[in-house]
Amino acid sequence: MTCIRSFAVRALAVGLALASSCARAEGTTIAATVTDMKGKPVADAVVVAIPADGASKPAAKSREATIDQIDLEFVPRVLAISVGTPVTFPNHDRVRHHVYSFSPAKRFELPLYSGMPAQAVVFDQPGVVVLGCNIHDWMISYVYVSESPYYAKTGPDGRATINELPSRAYVVRVWHPELEGPEEGTRRNVDTSRSARADVAWQVDLRPEMKVRRAPAAGRGSRY
Repeated sequence: MTCIRSFAVRALAVGLALASSCARAEGTTIAATVTDMKGKPVADAVVVAIPADGASKPAAKSREATIDQIDLEFVPRVLAISVGTPVTFPNHDRVRHHVYSFSPAKRFELPLYSGMPAQAVVFDQPGVVVLGCNIHDWMISYVYVSESPYYAKTGPDGRATINELPSRAYVVRVWHPELEGPEEGTRRNVDTSRSARADVAWQVDLRPEMKVRRAPAAGRGSRY
C-alpha cells in the first residue's frame, strides 16, 4: 500500500510539472515599464518583442484599426499595428481634412474629405509612419508598423504587457516619438523560457515635443 501511495504522489508531481511546462509553452508574458530620466511614466511608447531565433507565429489576418479625427486632432496620437493592417481615418469634425504621409514605410494621401474615406489604407511595410493634415499643420500622429506580432503600447502609467508569447528568448526594444537616439539602442535580451512572466524596465531620454501652434479659431465658420 505504501508503494502505491508513493507512486501516486510521484505521478501527481510529474503531472503538475508537465502542466506547468505546458502552460508556459502556451503563453508567457513580458511586462514592460518605461519611464523618463526623471522617473516619470512614459505613455505612448511602443514595446516590441522579436524572437531571438527568428521564429514567429504564422501571420493572422490583421484586424482593421482606426485613427479618428476629433476636435482637429488625430486620435490616438500613436497607433501600433502589425504589417498588413488596414487603417481607416474617419473624420468626425465639421471641417474637412487632408490626411497624408511622406514616410518611406507608407506614402499616401487622402484628399480633402468629410466623414469616412472610401477605402482603408493598408500599411504593408514595417517602420514608423508620420501622419499630417495638409490644412491643419498641428495635427500629427504616428503609426508604428511592427515586423513582429508581439507588441504593446504603454498607457499613462508607463506600463505595457505583451501576452501569449511562445516560451523562448526575445530581443525587446522600445520606440517613442520623442525618443532621443535610435530605437536599436533600447534593445534588451529577455528569456521567457524560464518563467511564465518576465519584467523589464527602461529609463529613456526624451526630446521636448515639437508641435506647431494650433490656430485659435481653427474650423470656426470655415469649410476647412
